[in-house]
Amino acid sequence: MIQTALSHPTAADVRSGQDDYLLPALLHMYDEPLVLSEGCGARVTDADGVEYLDLFSGILTTSVGHCHPRVVDRVRDQVGRLGHVSTLYATDVQVEAARKLADIAPGGLRRTFFTNSGTEAIETALQMACAHTGRSEIIALRQAYHGRSFMATSVTAHAAWRPLATRVAGVHHAITPYPYRCPFKRPCDETCAERFARDVEDVIRTTTNGQPAAFIAETILGVGGYVVPPKGYFERVAEIVRGYGALLIIDEVQAGFGRTGGHWFAIEHENVVPDVMVMAKGIAGGFPVGATITTDEIARSWKGKTISTFGGNPVCMAAMCATLDVMRDEDVPTRAEERGRQLREGLDSLGRRYDWIGDVRGMGLMQAMELVVDGSSRVPDAGRARALLEATREEALLVGQGGMEGHVVRIGPSLLISESEIGEGLEKLGRACARVAAA
Repeated sequence: MIQTALSHPTAADVRSGQDDYLLPALLHMYDEPLVLSEGCGARVTDADGVEYLDLFSGILTTSVGHCHPRVVDRVRDQVGRLGHVSTLYATDVQVEAARKLADIAPGGLRRTFFTNSGTEAIETALQMACAHTGRSEIIALRQAYHGRSFMATSVTAHAAWRPLATRVAGVHHAITPYPYRCPFKRPCDETCAERFARDVEDVIRTTTNGQPAAFIAETILGVGGYVVPPKGYFERVAEIVRGYGALLIIDEVQAGFGRTGGHWFAIEHENVVPDVMVMAKGIAGGFPVGATITTDEIARSWKGKTISTFGGNPVCMAAMCATLDVMRDEDVPTRAEERGRQLREGLDSLGRRYDWIGDVRGMGLMQAMELVVDGSSRVPDAGRARALLEATREEALLVGQGGMEGHVVRIGPSLLISESEIGEGLEKLGRACARVAAA
């Protein structure tokens, strides 16, 4: 028998196939879509054999790196024993995953419903709040992003992410607690937290019937450009919304699982325990898992039937369990704090060098640079951001993009990234910045 080597499609083949068979609306990071074929740790390789240092980790999803061997081994074992049953049946691995999550969740959050994505987890949280309170109005933040379903796009507040003008009645948006663009004071400080929080109350008093079901917010606005609210904001907002009988829903889809450093969840930096918390992305190291966790009391409020065909899938639950075990063993909250400090120092240095880097912000391994025309005007510069993204690609470095104008560069690498890899990434980013500045 004559054996022939397996042929792999070229990048051009894949791009051509995508043009023919996938939705034209599908967003890509670069002018020419990057076709990736392999990944290991903090590195990925494209279809042409070029290796990249990945500082965006699949939108902060490959939390313990690409193809971590412990995750791969656990998944291999599970898929060979039981691959799918739906939530109509109980499995030990789903219980194991829920127990591991309850062990690290703040306060009395211990009852979890698993879904396939952050969008579904958000839908679950909002339905849960309405079921518990008997109300239907929701308060969210401008510039927030919560997913792509009808309800999730309604609480999202980016025009570009709201196709066909989708809108669910009863959703209202408050001012974004955005220190760099603070409407109250420059420089923004902790005294502004009260004024941002008061706007939430004004929205409740003026645009609702005064009886909202919930306030929902990302602890750090992801698509919005890694906006970190001023200290004290969430503590004050929690007091206000609970005073109106509403629940506090915290979206930790991007910021959770040690990414912000020092704690398992970003909301823990704020001395606040949410009533409902939503997670996805890095929870299972790249496998599709969404999770909505709440208290016993709120969980009991859901009286109707509910299932998820693929939520709690045994293979995905195995990936989640393995990912959380690696995170615990590697103490990712401490690692993220240490490597995040190194990353921030490098980004701050670039910010001092280039006037068009208007703001450097973030927590732990969730950091961003906001690009502007110049530091004094603070006018968003989306064109320069696009140029910087293309320049980083030329340097074999992957970073992300965000902000209302697409003018924010987002960085969120694997939580296991090494000191030398952070150093390498900063060198590549520095060369890309120099290239853009010289253009």
